[in-house]
Amino acid sequence: MATLSTRSGLPIAVVAIERAQGPELAAREHPRLVRLTHWANAVSLTVMTMSGLQIFMAFPSFGAKIPQSDLLHVPDALLLGGWLGGALQWHFAFAWLFALTGLVYVAYLAISGHWRHVLLQPREIRGIWPMARHYFLFKPKPEAQEAYNPLQKLAYTSTIVFGAAAVGTGLLLAKPVQFGPLVSLLGGFGAIRVYHFAAMLGFVAFIPGHLVMVALHGWSNFASMWTGWKKRPDYLDAR
Repeated sequence: MATLSTRSGLPIAVVAIERAQGPELAAREHPRLVRLTHWANAVSLTVMTMSGLQIFMAFPSFGAKIPQSDLLHVPDALLLGGWLGGALQWHFAFAWLFALTGLVYVAYLAISGHWRHVLLQPREIRGIWPMARHYFLFKPKPEAQEAYNPLQKLAYTSTIVFGAAAVGTGLLLAKPVQFGPLVSLLGGFGAIRVYHFAAMLGFVAFIPGHLVMVALHGWSNFASMWTGWKKRPDYLDAR
């Protein structure tokens, strides 16, 4: 096993897998803890979104300035819980899992230094548009320097922000009396509900783009989130 240093300065383990047609390089991109929290959050986010929509349908409004009923119709197939009480139980149960795995993931990023692989840094902002042009306008692909390109890092950084917003506003919605001064400061219960719903929409908007990026980068990109290893990543070819 060898290691290489990416542009971020963090080492990535590299091995040569012996195959019939010759050795094939693979890089260890996703540590076990990252993979575990990724799939746990995927499940909890799905459950919370469906149960959250069921909760919303019990009173489909965001306040007096927005229609008090029939604001949004959600198909039953996208709802979970069957009724308000059942949806709340599903929502709260998986909210704890979501918050816990999120804290573990963020703590791991901070302690291990893995955040440099995942989070967008100021010097990488200029690389967002070239990658967007590649994905959406079919322009030439910029040379890969590490596991995630700037556009991917922007997406992953945004999900952490959405996650923190969802947990924070969810806590205020669950305990509006205990956090009364903060609820009032942020505009009241109706406004907090809007913020919470917006955080959910942020996650929902992220998912299609995330899946498209996974598909565009090939099967090995998807498989690496199960095994931790990605075969023949672009940044190895660049070297």
